[in-house]
Amino acid sequence: MEPWKTIKWIKRKICNKITFIILVVAIIIARFYDTFHQPTLVPRKDPYTIIFLDSASSRFHPSSLGLHYDYYREKCPQVQSIIRTSIIRLHSQLPQLSANLLRLFFHDCFIKGCDASIFLDDSHGNSSNRLEKHAKPSQTLKGYKIIDSIKGQLENACPGVVSCADILALATREGVLLAGGPFYPVFTGRRDSLDSHFADAMAEIPRPNGNISETLRLFHQRGFEDRDIVSLLGGHSIGHMSCEFIRDRLYNFSGTGQPDPSIASDFLDELKQSCPEENTSDLLTVFSGLGFGPHYFDRLVRGKGVLVADQQLMIDTKTAALVREYASDNGTKFQIDFANAMVKLSNLSPLTGSQGEVRVKCWSSADS
Repeated sequence: MEPWKTIKWIKRKICNKITFIILVVAIIIARFYDTFHQPTLVPRKDPYTIIFLDSASSRFHPSSLGLHYDYYREKCPQVQSIIRTSIIRLHSQLPQLSANLLRLFFHDCFIKGCDASIFLDDSHGNSSNRLEKHAKPSQTLKGYKIIDSIKGQLENACPGVVSCADILALATREGVLLAGGPFYPVFTGRRDSLDSHFADAMAEIPRPNGNISETLRLFHQRGFEDRDIVSLLGGHSIGHMSCEFIRDRLYNFSGTGQPDPSIASDFLDELKQSCPEENTSDLLTVFSGLGFGPHYFDRLVRGKGVLVADQQLMIDTKTAALVREYASDNGTKFQIDFANAMVKLSNLSPLTGSQGEVRVKCWSSADS
């Protein structure tokens, strides 16, 4: 073998070993996170880059909430591989899968915590009760069948063990990864709610046309800080959006019969082409082809936020500063903060221990 080829071969072997050691150390530390209370190592899509997650406040700390890393390691060790394989397979068939799961997860967690209440077709066995999924903010949610399908696979592998709430949490994380977002640890052990919360969903889900004060109030009530809020709204950088959410903004803002004056004129023309005034069936593609990233914030700086609630981030001094910070960065700050915020979101008020139940079918409680 020629000397330069030998040197190249040795360098490749050494690099492979170093990479392997780094990944093993990351997995070991993440595996024992809840035991040692250390910052979690989060490998990003670049395997050579590792992000440290900040320690969450006690309100969100998984151990104090009854959640644990790899909760199913003894009763259903294949849970994550089943979920990951399913999401990877479905993602190639359903381009909007990541955005659909992220939105479904947010709506579930924001109302009474991450408890799969959004799935129920009954409440305490009473199918005549008004349902959370039928509340106006939740009527366009998608992704139920995906979780139902995964639940069926897990019932075959580990009957009565894995909750729908945990399946949604884990599936959402896999979807975020496939969309180009960061890896973040998902702690498990959630149980499923017996109740559906229609009235709360009607009143407490942030509105697409909500002003900044209303949006901040709803998030602050749940313990989120401004940085969490801005980074979570960055999830709007992926997916499709129904024109119904912005038609008033384009043609009759606040009942004026005119468009929202905060929309950049060239962007207004672009949106009107996608969403004609009379046609209610069109879907607007949000930032098509750009994927998960800081371009969302760059567009807000240039007055090109799609939703009122998005563009309103530029009204508040603190949130506007965060938008500019993310817009001027290469995406690393946004990804770190989004990962931290998703850990907080996924740890909102879980049912654990003897609370709730583990449903056999995600859409039906045991009482039905």
